[in-house]
Amino acid sequence: MPRQLFVTTALPYANGHFHIGHIMEYIQADIWVRFQRMQGHQVHFVGADDAHGAPIMIAAEKAGKTPQQFVADIAAGRKPYLDGFHISFDHWSSTDSPENHELAQSIYRALRDQGLIEVRPIEQFFDPEKSMFLPDRFIKGECPKCGAKDQYGDSCEVCGAVYSPTEVKNPYSALSGATPVLKTSDHYFFKLSDPRCFNFLENWTQDGKLQSEVANKIKEWFTKDEEGKGGLGDWDISRDAPYFGIEIPDAPGKYFYVWLDAPVGYLASLKSYFEAGGPKARYGETRSFEQFIADPAVEQVHFIGKDITYFHTLFWPAMLQFSGRKLPNQINVHGFMTVNNGEKMSKSRGTGLDPLKYLSLGMNAEWLRYYIAAKLNARVEDVDFNKDDFMARVNSDLIGKYINIASRAAGFIAKRFAGQLTAAIGDDGQTLLKALQAGQPAIVDLYEQRDMGKVLREIMLLADRVNEYVDANKPWELAKQEGQDARLQEVCTVCIEAFRLLSLYLKPVLPALAANVEAFLKIAPMTFGDSGKLLGAHVIGEYKHLMQRVDPKMLEALFEPPPAPVVEAPKPGGEDIADTITIDDFVKVDLRIAKIVNAEHVEGSTKLLRLTLDVGEGRTRNVFSGIKEAYKPEDLIGKHTVMVANLAPRKMKFGVSEGMVLAASHADEKGTPGIYVLEPLAGAQPGMRIR
Repeated sequence: MPRQLFVTTALPYANGHFHIGHIMEYIQADIWVRFQRMQGHQVHFVGADDAHGAPIMIAAEKAGKTPQQFVADIAAGRKPYLDGFHISFDHWSSTDSPENHELAQSIYRALRDQGLIEVRPIEQFFDPEKSMFLPDRFIKGECPKCGAKDQYGDSCEVCGAVYSPTEVKNPYSALSGATPVLKTSDHYFFKLSDPRCFNFLENWTQDGKLQSEVANKIKEWFTKDEEGKGGLGDWDISRDAPYFGIEIPDAPGKYFYVWLDAPVGYLASLKSYFEAGGPKARYGETRSFEQFIADPAVEQVHFIGKDITYFHTLFWPAMLQFSGRKLPNQINVHGFMTVNNGEKMSKSRGTGLDPLKYLSLGMNAEWLRYYIAAKLNARVEDVDFNKDDFMARVNSDLIGKYINIASRAAGFIAKRFAGQLTAAIGDDGQTLLKALQAGQPAIVDLYEQRDMGKVLREIMLLADRVNEYVDANKPWELAKQEGQDARLQEVCTVCIEAFRLLSLYLKPVLPALAANVEAFLKIAPMTFGDSGKLLGAHVIGEYKHLMQRVDPKMLEALFEPPPAPVVEAPKPGGEDIADTITIDDFVKVDLRIAKIVNAEHVEGSTKLLRLTLDVGEGRTRNVFSGIKEAYKPEDLIGKHTVMVANLAPRKMKFGVSEGMVLAASHADEKGTPGIYVLEPLAGAQPGMRIR
């Protein structure tokens, strides 16, 4: 009977675009989903944006947007990534959807009715500068378990420990840098320490649904140390306003912690998909979401990264169990993606792999799908991207071993036999094709176990056998020999039949290439049920090159560090420095110390003061200066300043100005305190020249 599968990947937080870790996870899940569909199974593959939490609220505020608009703008940028890498989600939603609000509150009420919700006051970190309680991820400090610095307030990325924010050593606010203070607030707790939860989780996590290394790690989380610390503690599921999230029923000003409603988003996205009619359109499914998800035959499968194992293997199944809902059948955990033998990716150091940059350089998305698949297994291991290894696997294996099988045979079939294959295949050809067909059960089993690396190794071993057959029969030599047309057609037919079988096995990994193969061979979409039969006397189409080799220049460009940001030089005083002058130009300007003998308002002017200046000439000068908004006349009398003494007199409406007083101001500022008359230090006398 066809299986019924509900498959998800971890929900990306909607505060940024996809990174290569997301793409790796989606490719892994997408390959597995495509494989299941090629088996004839019914699969509903859904995703959603994780839209709630203080980080998004804060980011939206900085961007001048509502949280909803901020999330919508992020979501609008998802499509180029998913389409670009041939990732086939059936539906994409958001945890801020009406379905998620309804389901999260419903699950909470069920847990409350089970007596598993408790309200109690807690001391919580409060940012005195931001006047808000700090989310766990906005508290940083030293891990209380291993001492690693700059760790988040809820879990350590170094040792994997999970803890309360108040346990963090030397905490500081990631928002303001201030040392947070403790304040008391009523919080809502899911009582994971309740014997019902403890016993259920202790059994459920060890019953074979999880990878062995994950199950072994979880055992540590149930165990208390010699001091009685550790073990399974209650889970704080509430946050105080202001908070962007789902309100807790009957609790004004309280919201669900984002990790409560985020996994509920899996169910909400599926419900949204059902209500939009997707399952009916694809499979003729007539059941409602509620009927479908209640069916014991439905399998619920999650793909997640190792950093969120705790939430998915403890909190999530407990929420489902005690709200009376279906439990996950599989939680498949994978490692991180690194570069060059385990180095963390960094764009600034040129070791980051930007998915959109990869596509923009014209690099084939299926090169990356193939490479990631070749590195994946069923264990929780990191996937390392190495440029030389990447180029070798694509050029030598994918192109050299697989693609070349078709390119070496298709031309002869087209030119010599008008595209006609033959049904007359001798013993050696039959032996080869039967060996390829016999390889299917192992390949299917490895796909099912998500051991993609072994899948591709098995397929490449079969490709090696095909290439041995080609080298042994040398179709290029048969083509030159008279009377060998039948043998040439047979050998080339065997190659095309073998190529079709290899393409069928690779189709979950290389869906776009497989579609081109199907068009070239003029066949229906391939499924695993097709491997037991051959094409026979079938006419194929014209062969067109299916895939280019990796150009080393592309890889170099992919890892080029981004150009340093262009930092515009600051404009001193709000304006550029004037053009360069020579010393000869400068000495033409005669700057002298002047004493302000008198200062007075100019009748009819809102800007000018009339200054009477002594420049040591035995007479005074009359100068008009636009400093009225900054100075009172009586404050200037008796002060010394600097003036341009050899400026040609200027006739103005109010009289003749015999020079210019120097003052400093910012180009964009007006009025007090934007104008500053220059005043020399004590000792300067009228008439002294400034050199």
